[in-house]
Amino acid sequence: TFSSSITSLFINITLAGTNQTPDLNPFLKKEKEGVMICERDDFSLTGPLHLTAIDWANEHHRRSVAASLVQGIYVAERDRQLQRDGPELALSPKWSEYFHFRLIRKLVDDADFSIFGGIYEYKPPQQKQPSSHHTFKSMELSPRYVIAFRGTVTKADSISRDMELDLHIIKNGLHTTTRFEIAIQAVRSIVASVGATNVWPAGHSLGASMALLTGKTIARTGVFPECFAFNPPFLSPPIERIKDKRIKHGIRIAGSVITAGLALAKKATQQHSQNRLALPALPAPPDPFTALSDWFPRLYVNPGDHLCSEYRGYFEHRNKMEELGVGFVERLATQNSLGGLLVDIVGGGKNTEGPVHLIPSSVLTVNRSPSRDFKEAHGIHQWWKEDHSRFETKIYKYNH
Repeated sequence: TFSSSITSLFINITLAGTNQTPDLNPFLKKEKEGVMICERDDFSLTGPLHLTAIDWANEHHRRSVAASLVQGIYVAERDRQLQRDGPELALSPKWSEYFHFRLIRKLVDDADFSIFGGIYEYKPPQQKQPSSHHTFKSMELSPRYVIAFRGTVTKADSISRDMELDLHIIKNGLHTTTRFEIAIQAVRSIVASVGATNVWPAGHSLGASMALLTGKTIARTGVFPECFAFNPPFLSPPIERIKDKRIKHGIRIAGSVITAGLALAKKATQQHSQNRLALPALPAPPDPFTALSDWFPRLYVNPGDHLCSEYRGYFEHRNKMEELGVGFVERLATQNSLGGLLVDIVGGGKNTEGPVHLIPSSVLTVNRSPSRDFKEAHGIHQWWKEDHSRFETKIYKYNH
């Protein structure tokens, strides 16, 4: 059932929302002064050391740097919990300093005081005049700031609060949390000083939802930040895993019809309430979904990760519905989720934000490399590996 699928999804977000990768040694090792160190936290063992020079015009380089900075936030929180303090023990700085970024502010949750994000400032070494037009173009494309958000950390000091945030994603209530308020204030502050085109929100899993939501909020002002969302949760039963294409397509069509019908019913109910209260008719407000159609956040998904694999089906299904001549149904359905509508109905229709995961346009990258298990498919380490030959990228533009 839909309910059991969403419950299972919540459990998986909570238990697998970390960036653990099975091909790394899962055991901790003792280092200086008895402080515990995990190999996946050590940049010299697992970081993208092959990137000795960054070309900001190169998608692989941009993706790898953004993912590494997000990993730096994971490691910063583990540094805090494991008391790895000071330049000799802390492992997080290397994940940013290798690329000439400096963590100028840690974003701290007001409930459990965990580090959930951070603001990185790009400070490249001083150079003489660019040696070529390509070098100049690369420098133009570099960010000035990256605001990175981690996903769930399954350790005692953070798991309870992270679980609460995961649940808020399912309830379409992430925008009501104090963690989001801290995040969006940080993003707005930086955007106000340097402009949105110089700021990159980036995140993984739960952090990807935070990056998308902050990016959406800024994009609604008419300026579109570059956004990097790694393994962003898509709240839906994993239809993409069904092998039979006809069955899969049939389920999607049925889901679109039901979702569109519920959306129309909700709109009619709201109109009826307005008429019953004899309220004057107001001009229709601008469609917030359509207003974001020129914003193209970068989404990175793996078919083996059922938390995010539905993104490909979500975008491809639009094209199929257009081919069938019923694109108008999908244009309504694509703005709503069945679960979101049900939650909204139960909640009395008070949620106006809409599901975080539903976006009109995107640059979608799918990692087709085989994954040994779910944890590997959901891990962030895959996004900076040197071999990216199995990555497929496609641009999806919402036509309204």
